Amino acid sequence: MNPDLDRLHPYPFERLRALLGDATPPAELAHIALSIGEPQHPVPTLVRDALVEALDGLGRYPVTAGNPALREAIVAWCTRRFGLPEGTLDPERHLLPVSGSREALFAFTQAAIDRSRDALVAMPNPFYQIYEGAALLAGAEPHYLACTADSGFQPDFEAVPDKVWKRCQLLFVCSPGNPTGAVLDQATLVHLLELAERHDFIVASDECYSELYLDETAPPPGLLQAAIAAGHDGFERCVVFNSLSKRSSVPGLRSGFVAGDARLIERFRLYRSYHGATMPPPNQAASTAAWQDETHVVDNRARYREKFAAVAPILGEVMKVDVPPAGFYLWPEVPSDDREFARDLFATQHVTVLPGQFLSRPTPDGDPGYGRVRIALVAPLADCVEAAGRIRDHLAG
Repeated sequence: MNPDLDRLHPYPFERLRALLGDATPPAELAHIALSIGEPQHPVPTLVRDALVEALDGLGRYPVTAGNPALREAIVAWCTRRFGLPEGTLDPERHLLPVSGSREALFAFTQAAIDRSRDALVAMPNPFYQIYEGAALLAGAEPHYLACTADSGFQPDFEAVPDKVWKRCQLLFVCSPGNPTGAVLDQATLVHLLELAERHDFIVASDECYSELYLDETAPPPGLLQAAIAAGHDGFERCVVFNSLSKRSSVPGLRSGFVAGDARLIERFRLYRSYHGATMPPPNQAASTAAWQDETHVVDNRARYREKFAAVAPILGEVMKVDVPPAGFYLWPEVPSDDREFARDLFATQHVTVLPGQFLSRPTPDGDPGYGRVRIALVAPLADCVEAAGRIRDHLAG
């Protein structure tokens, strides 16, 4: 077996199960799970209908590149959403549909890393653990960039030594961030492209939360539009990952895309022709319908906005709560070790949250996840309000 498998850390939810394994929550309280970022809003009717109508497509093998209608729908969406000049993003050269951003983030790393060099992959800390696992299984060394309150929950890219950038082959950024909800502005994204050009690395932007934002007049910028602003009309050294899981509340559809530098997309397409993770034709039809509609996305944002507005004042009675500009997570400090807090909360209130240390790594400068928990506002509104009340009671008691 691949010896690099031994370098992997247990996944956060495995650690959570072990942490809560011997706890006995009160049976009279229904369980409320706020630990996993799994959207639970209703599946949009248009997506469901398109999927059912295309079921006969199960009689055909899907192709690696996806069907033209899906690629064109995604390109049209990217062009509208990020204000790209018409025709800049080519559906034949700059884009591939994928089976969810998680699969693509992992697979792209395997294709991108040159094992013959002393490879390093930089990533935010805390982070989505796929970044780290993908780096380790590609034979690279992860390098963690702390995201703390002092830095606005964003990496301090100016503090990264040149020796790190010189070894860096791939930089992961996540904007809006998981778990912090922090948004990188366009100037920062442009600066990252300047660093990538100077030191010859790839910027991989995980934008799966890009459509969940509170202010309808201020959608988060994306790496593609930053590339255009920087004069990179070929999207050199850029790859962007996005999906329908959060945007359209269809995590089970496993549908997303990778877009950017045509040279990188071409090589990734070669990798995927062997990898075999193609999207089934009915999923492609449902995805096409989803990318062509914004009404359900606006409704989705309104639902999360309502949850933040209802939950934050309740939690604010007993803790400092900062509502992020985007995403669907809260990332508050807790008065004790985050693992201890999560276990005690489950044992007394039957509510699960994710300890911050399960999403971060300790460094010589400390652990940015210590003393925080991730609260995912994915459950129905009434459940989120009920859970917030239980957390308040737990802290007040």
